[in-house]
Amino acid sequence: MTATRRHGIGMTSQRTRDRMVGRLEELGIKDQRVLAVIRATPRHLFVEEALASRAYEDTALPIGYGQTISQPYIVARMTELVLQTHRPQHVLEVGTGSGYQAAVLAQLVPRVYTVERISALLERSRRLLLDVGFGNIHFRLSDGSWGWPEKAPFDVIVLTAAPVTVPEELLAQLAPSGFLIGPVGPEGAQQLTIVRRENRRFVHQIIEPVSFVPLRRGLEA
Repeated sequence: MTATRRHGIGMTSQRTRDRMVGRLEELGIKDQRVLAVIRATPRHLFVEEALASRAYEDTALPIGYGQTISQPYIVARMTELVLQTHRPQHVLEVGTGSGYQAAVLAQLVPRVYTVERISALLERSRRLLLDVGFGNIHFRLSDGSWGWPEKAPFDVIVLTAAPVTVPEELLAQLAPSGFLIGPVGPEGAQQLTIVRRENRRFVHQIIEPVSFVPLRRGLEA
């Protein structure tokens, strides 16, 4: 990867990233740690080159295989919520996708485990993230609803695709005081939701309406 491609020019330049961060602040993102990481992360590397000029718009973009890279506001909002009470040490991401959410998280927490059901997407993201220099992200090809039980318990589980209801297998992988955050509900009626583990209970908190691709089962080549 060339230095020009990595750092960006024109519509992928640092100035363009700075404008995007300004928009995120206007939308209510307050955590300066999150804003700094969003500012530093070259989102244009996580989309196809033909869409690079749109990488810093606050919109979701297609990444192939019927999947999208989430809009920057949603990535920032979910990351802000991950850090809301303390700095988690052990985070599971369900749905690697483009790798952008994992890249943001990996700059803020020590260990990120990410699972993806589409092998071609997983390999593309793995190569990119390793090339950019992330050594604290661990990858696995897996049905997202299975999570990664061998690495559990997790302080936080982040969903980047929406189940109609949260799989019990994922809730079982939360640490005793951990929480899951992600979109929940059918298409057209999804809510960004936090599910906290409190001893033997799970407490649900709805944050705001969202629109994500559905969480699908099974593996794809």
